[in-house]
Amino acid sequence: MGRLRQLPPRREGEPALKLLFAGTPAPAVPSLDALLASDHEVVAVLTRPDARSGRGRKVSRSPVAERADAAGVPVLQPRSPREPEFLEQLAALDVDCAPVVAYGALVPQAALDLPRHGWVNLHFSVLPAWRGAAPVQHAIMAGDELTGASTFLLEAGLDTGPVFGTLTEAIGPRDTAGDLLDRLAVSGAGLLVATLDGIAAGALDPRPQPSDGVSLAPKVETADARVDWALPAHVVDRRVRGVTPAPGAWTTWRGDRLRLGPVEPLPTSLGLAAGELSVGPSGVLVGTGRGAVRLGDVQPAGKRMFPAADWARGARLAPGERVGA
Repeated sequence: MGRLRQLPPRREGEPALKLLFAGTPAPAVPSLDALLASDHEVVAVLTRPDARSGRGRKVSRSPVAERADAAGVPVLQPRSPREPEFLEQLAALDVDCAPVVAYGALVPQAALDLPRHGWVNLHFSVLPAWRGAAPVQHAIMAGDELTGASTFLLEAGLDTGPVFGTLTEAIGPRDTAGDLLDRLAVSGAGLLVATLDGIAAGALDPRPQPSDGVSLAPKVETADARVDWALPAHVVDRRVRGVTPAPGAWTTWRGDRLRLGPVEPLPTSLGLAAGELSVGPSGVLVGTGRGAVRLGDVQPAGKRMFPAADWARGARLAPGERVGA
């Protein structure tokens, strides 16, 4: 295997690499924490601009921006990394490398070319599987039993760059996307630091991704999270888990949206048609195309999430009533 160009020996106490960290959501924070605790120097953080969120539409900073503020690290928030002002700032920082974890915007070639070792992306799949914005969600929805994380050299293509390193993580039978992403965010942070250590030592060179095994993981929209009760129970189960907590599984009931927490698949339909509800000692059941599922928590329109049994008790469901009609 080839080697990266050897860096000059660093003096004792000097950081291994001078970094710009790019990331936005909570799963990127463990990587920022790990880099702040490493021998590398994070000189600035790139994240998405402050945005309005919640019912009050209050302006809030990204989780990465909040962590950088607490650590006293300067924060850059261009509307687009294509802005000339940002490119000038990046050039002035003169960083060795820019590690990226779920930044949320395409990085132009003009920016990719500035750090001497490029931009190193931590992606939550074993590439080339699940290239795209939602690898964890798609891995669960597809019924994969194993996933992981990869570090690779960012380039213009969609997660197509050569890979530095990977790790694997088993997907548990009751894992939600949130559960799995929390674990990968922590283990992936270690992989990212190890990758940068290898680059700094001149001992690591990325390898091209194989041409086979490519799959795509586009962003999961709210419409994609609507439950199709005609699917088999085990498929409904993994699709619900794959969109939990975001964007959140949902169906319709009496003309309104009903949000769903994780469900439990049952091997038989108990005579229920797809979408048909049944309330009994075993809980609130819904028929599917093959088998049935037991509802966990539900959230009717305008209310909080609470146990399905409590919801059914207050809803006074009629015999044969369905969801998803």
